Amino acid sequence: MVQQLPTDTAPAIIYPDSDGQPMADNTKQFRWIVVIKENLELLFAANPEVFVAGDLLWYPVEGDNKLRQAPDAMVVFGRPKGDRGSYKQWEEDHIPPQVVFEILSPGNRLKAMAQKFQFYKRYGVEEYYVYDPDSVELIGWLRSGEELEVIEEMNGWVSPRLEIRFQLTSDNLEIFGPSGERFLSFVELAQQREQERQRAEQEYQRAEQERQRADEALTQLEQERQRYQALEALLRERGIDPNQL
Repeated sequence: MVQQLPTDTAPAIIYPDSDGQPMADNTKQFRWIVVIKENLELLFAANPEVFVAGDLLWYPVEGDNKLRQAPDAMVVFGRPKGDRGSYKQWEEDHIPPQVVFEILSPGNRLKAMAQKFQFYKRYGVEEYYVYDPDSVELIGWLRSGEELEVIEEMNGWVSPRLEIRFQLTSDNLEIFGPSGERFLSFVELAQQREQERQRAEQEYQRAEQERQRADEALTQLEQERQRYQALEALLRERGIDPNQL
C-alpha cells in the first residue's frame, strides 16, 4: 500500500470573471453605461496607456476573491489597453482605477451603494461619479488624502483626470470632451457620420459642377479663338489685314 504524503501546496485561488449579476437592470441604465464607457474609449483611443472598461470585476487584493466590485465604467491611467477577464490589481503594477462611474437603476439598494462607496474610498479611486437617469441627478466625489469628498456643484464640473465636463439640464445629463464635443450614443454617432458623408458628397458634387462649368467656359473660349483665327485667315485671303481694321 502506497501512503500519500501531505503537501504544502495550497490550492490555486480562482478569481471569477463574472459575479452572476446583470450588467444593467433596464434599457436606460444600459444605454448610459454604454454611452459613457464607449465615449471614454473614443476619448483615449490614441493613448495606449489608458485602459477603459465597463462592468469588469476589479480585485484589489491578491488572495481574496470575495473582495471585488464591478464599476459600470472605470478608467485606469498607466495601464495598457487590451482584453482582460478581470482587473487584478497586483498584476497591474498595483494601480487602481482612478475614475469610476455608477449608473443607478430602481433596483439599486442603499446598502449596496454604501458598500461600493467604502470600497472605492478604501482602494484608491480618485474620482467617483454616480448618475441617476430617472431623477437626472449627478453626484461626484473627489479624493482628498484618504477621503472621498463630495463635489458641491456638479453642473459645469470638469473632471481633473478625464478633463470632461458635466452639464445638467432639467431633463438630461450632457457630457462634453476636452474639445467641446458632446458624448453621443451609437445611433447619434451613426447619424452624425451619415450627415458628414452627405455633406462631403454635396461638396464633391458642387466642386464637380464648378469643374464642369470651368471646362465649358474653356471650351467656349477655345471655340471663340478658333472662330477668330478662321476669320483672320479669311480676311487675309481677301487681301485684308485684320490688324488694320
